[in-house]
Amino acid sequence: MWSLTSATLPLLLIFLLLVLMGASDPLQDTLLKCLSENSVLSPPISEITYFPSNPLFPSVLQSYIRNLRFNSTKTQKPLFIVTPIHVSHIQASIICCKKFDLELRIRSGGHDYDGLSYVSEVPFVIVDMFNLRSVEVNLEDESAWVESGATLGEVYYKIAEKSRVYGFPAGVCPTVGVGGHFSGGGYGNLMRKFGLSVDNVLDAIIVDANGRVLNRESMGENLFWAIRGGGGASFGIIVSWKIKLVPVSETVTVFRVEKTLEQGASEIVLQWQDVADKIHEDLFIRLVLMPVNKKGYKTIRAKFNALFLGNADQLFAIMNESFPKLGLERDQCIEMSWIDSILFWSNYPLGTKPDILLERIPKSEKFLKRKSDYVQQPISKEGFESIWKKMMELGKPGLTFNPYGGKMSEISETETPFPHRAGNMYKIQYSLSWKEEGEEVANRYLDLTRRLYDFMTPYVSNSPRSSYLNYRDVDIGTNGPGNAGYAEASVWGTKYFKGNFDRLVGIKTMVDPNNFFRYEQSIPSLAAWKGLMAE
Repeated sequence: MWSLTSATLPLLLIFLLLVLMGASDPLQDTLLKCLSENSVLSPPISEITYFPSNPLFPSVLQSYIRNLRFNSTKTQKPLFIVTPIHVSHIQASIICCKKFDLELRIRSGGHDYDGLSYVSEVPFVIVDMFNLRSVEVNLEDESAWVESGATLGEVYYKIAEKSRVYGFPAGVCPTVGVGGHFSGGGYGNLMRKFGLSVDNVLDAIIVDANGRVLNRESMGENLFWAIRGGGGASFGIIVSWKIKLVPVSETVTVFRVEKTLEQGASEIVLQWQDVADKIHEDLFIRLVLMPVNKKGYKTIRAKFNALFLGNADQLFAIMNESFPKLGLERDQCIEMSWIDSILFWSNYPLGTKPDILLERIPKSEKFLKRKSDYVQQPISKEGFESIWKKMMELGKPGLTFNPYGGKMSEISETETPFPHRAGNMYKIQYSLSWKEEGEEVANRYLDLTRRLYDFMTPYVSNSPRSSYLNYRDVDIGTNGPGNAGYAEASVWGTKYFKGNFDRLVGIKTMVDPNNFFRYEQSIPSLAAWKGLMAE
């Protein structure tokens, strides 16, 4: 439960009453005074702080809402939004939210699937990082400093601007914000060669619950370990990351091939499952499965998207040897630069200029739900046939299979908080998007996704049934909007982090004992929980 100290309770109640009565100036004046007193740099923090009375407030709030489920009139809005331009604005936001016991949410790109960076059930404030988005590439030491408000598209563009033979292993959606993506693990089509984003992070700048600005040396290796896959928003506000660039071929090759059940998709999927995590580590083949209607009958469409760090002849030879059932043809292999492959994977037409990656807003927002699973044992032919039947019955949710193996199997599951390494064949993303408005419609689609997830239980990991932190899913349990104990949090914590959860709890208890940084699935502080229970 969200709690208030006795000192702040009367003051906040007065503030809330004034807001309800339409007299918002006293609240704004008091909070702005606090923010200004703790932020000394130009521009003044008042210029980048937005209260509901500000006509720009709706556009600032909505500009980074990527799931329209959380953009309704019923969705609780923040008391104000700060869009920092300098680290002192972050420090002031933390200090003043602590003073008035306000919950603070941190948003970088807004792609968190259940909206936890900009939605809360209690009075809250958003610190939106979109103004802090510089990307400084240094080819001499093969690194880059990236601010948390940058998008992946901006990172890729800035790297390619300097070199055609460097890249970075991260996601395939260009509008995802760096802050959440990196701190939750960060995977993409280079992970079988180079691992996750967090496996290639060298340093970070974080503002902690006391307003201190820390780097890797001053924060210590425990906290540096925790923010590389344990979710940064549980521990502080990460301002920037130093990343290690990775070498990529000047020429890479891609393909996209679709098959239906009538075209032999079942046998092809079975062979994909046999080889996708064992094939050459320079090759990543994602499989997307969707129920479709074709000329009056239902079927399953299997789409194979690939990236290979080499030329078309090399790829064609590997596919003929290791994955012949796909029937890949030589002219389906398209050579291009690495930066152009980012555009290809984002479904832009061939020939699109890379500067489109600098556009921060997706082509369209949708209502959506996502869930995740890991597969550790092969699914049988009969199992897949049963899955096809269920998918066609439900009619909507799709499955995306992302292969593991390669570098992912070489890194210990305790190296970072992200534990899903050796032993995992592939990860499943459950996805359903829709455009119709209304709570009844949303509940119907959510139910379809949950039914498919439940149906998949026999085919996926167990003890625990694991999930991916960056596909945050409140269905698997929450702490509620504030302090919660170890038992409640361990329900979802074990799914995300397995045996690393206990270490994360210990680090949280050391660096944020009062649980200032909290949200529905934040790492709990045992000190705060025990203190709450003693009251």
